[in-house]
Amino acid sequence: MSFSEDPSALMRAALAGDDEAYRRLLLFVAAWLRRVVGRGLAAAGRPQADGEDIVQETLLAMHLKRETWNPTQPLQPWLRAIARHKLVDHLRRRGFTDHVDIDDHADTLAAPAAAEEGTASDARQMLATLPERQRTIVEAISIEGRSAREVGVALGLSEGAVRVTLHRALKALARVYRGEQS
Repeated sequence: MSFSEDPSALMRAALAGDDEAYRRLLLFVAAWLRRVVGRGLAAAGRPQADGEDIVQETLLAMHLKRETWNPTQPLQPWLRAIARHKLVDHLRRRGFTDHVDIDDHADTLAAPAAAEEGTASDARQMLATLPERQRTIVEAISIEGRSAREVGVALGLSEGAVRVTLHRALKALARVYRGEQS
């Protein structure tokens, strides 16, 4: 197959019933997918041997879902999305997790106790700048982990009013943090 052939044009012809165009499209797409999937596997640190299964699953999905492709759009982004989903599914089935050993970085992650205490003190000072209702809502949601609905019931406010007040409080805290005047 010539690389000058347009895969989108081949797909349109295949959808119109041209079996030869579909055969050429499958050959082109399979080679293209091997490269796309290979890069995805390499980025995930997985062996390239897993790639052929993902390519075949993607080709099957392309065949089964070909009527969902918008013929006015390029084919490759649609195929790349299918391949990405098949790659993610494959990695999940294989139990892939992105793991970083924290012990290797423990010395750079540890914060001095004085710095932690200063941060908590700074946060208390910033919260003290808020009006009482805003401070109560920020503490209840952000520190205690309560929902806007729970806070609204406790304060006799609608959930929407709690969210608006929280938003305004967080904006005010951001201004205080940046040292801006309100």
